[in-house]
Amino acid sequence: MSIAPETATASVRWEGHARGSRGYRRLLAALAFAGVATFAQLYSPQALLPRLSSELGIDPARAALTVSLATIGLAVAVLPWSFVADRIGRVGAMRAGIVAATALGLAGPFAPTFEALLALRFFEGVALGAVPAIAIAYLSEEVTHTHAAIAAGTYIAGTTVGGLAGRLVSGPLAAIVGWRLAVLAVSVLGAAAAAAFIALAPKARGFSPAARTPGGVRGAAGTVARRLAAQLRNGRLLMLYAQAFLLMGSFVAVYNYLAFRLEAAPFWLPASLASLVFIAYLSGTFSSGFAASLSSRYGRRTVVVASTVAMAAGAVVMVADSLAAVLIGLLVFTAGFFAAHGIASGWTGAIAASGRAQAASLYNLGYYGGSSLLGWAGGLVFHTWGWSALVLGVASIALTTAAASWAAHRPAR
Repeated sequence: MSIAPETATASVRWEGHARGSRGYRRLLAALAFAGVATFAQLYSPQALLPRLSSELGIDPARAALTVSLATIGLAVAVLPWSFVADRIGRVGAMRAGIVAATALGLAGPFAPTFEALLALRFFEGVALGAVPAIAIAYLSEEVTHTHAAIAAGTYIAGTTVGGLAGRLVSGPLAAIVGWRLAVLAVSVLGAAAAAAFIALAPKARGFSPAARTPGGVRGAAGTVARRLAAQLRNGRLLMLYAQAFLLMGSFVAVYNYLAFRLEAAPFWLPASLASLVFIAYLSGTFSSGFAASLSSRYGRRTVVVASTVAMAAGAVVMVADSLAAVLIGLLVFTAGFFAAHGIASGWTGAIAASGRAQAASLYNLGYYGGSSLLGWAGGLVFHTWGWSALVLGVASIALTTAAASWAAHRPAR
């Protein structure tokens, strides 16, 4: 009988690729390209929101639906993708999602109406959900336990590059060729990155496909409910899911409406320059990997809380009417967010005794649910009360989350 290509050999326990090995490097490179394919397409409209708002005659919160509906699609898809991956394998599921998302992304610029564009963005988000739903579980199974946190931090750093690439391509390019061709260019970039992922991803050796559940659909539904209930009874995991919702929602709200702030008084930056603020993402590329290294020395709890406090501090600094202060605050805010996220996303797999794919998916459900809901709601705050109310509200959320994280992850006595 032939063995499925992603099934682990039963007779030899797979310990995972060691850091520095060829398999380790290929795996991280493949996931880096998957991150580019996913996050370049997911967030590229964020750099275009002021242009969409003015050209289509819609308010900032409605323009932000081009981001929020994609992340809603991703949020509702992460759990289904995790169960698909349990059956067909991590690499196969990610490959299917990326290919489908690339096709939808290429169709988006040709949408005849704004409503059609929103529909395509939603389904593109559903397809893109394959990568964040599965990537951390894939890492946990294929990298040695000793280096899993560092690998997860490196993967998160790669996702920041993807998010940055999409914004930096779409923002300046839209000023030259219009938003439709700018979005198309990002989709072509995503297609190239998807091809690189497919070529580089090593065969999974730590994966065993889930057995078919007795009892048909009802039995499968019962198994799903039991797996999810096991995750939701764990207070530490619940705190990580709440942290993902609150911090990601706050982060996206700031980035969604920052360009509106910079293009207005007292800054009056042109759109092409305002979109360059996304270069601040590079601070997250550095901080996520650096935080992973610090966690091995000081512990995850300490690093997550310190990173969240830094995020709050950066938000407070952005109240200033000085461009230099806003940019410095943005760098600190972004570094703090990605450091906290990089640690927390890998922590879910370490805390979950079983059902790691589902634990990671629930984290991503909170993460992208926050992006969709709070990222959109931030526009209502910004439109009604202004920029200072938005960033001070974000700072309050971050400080409350830091305090709750410190309490929830109290070390064992």
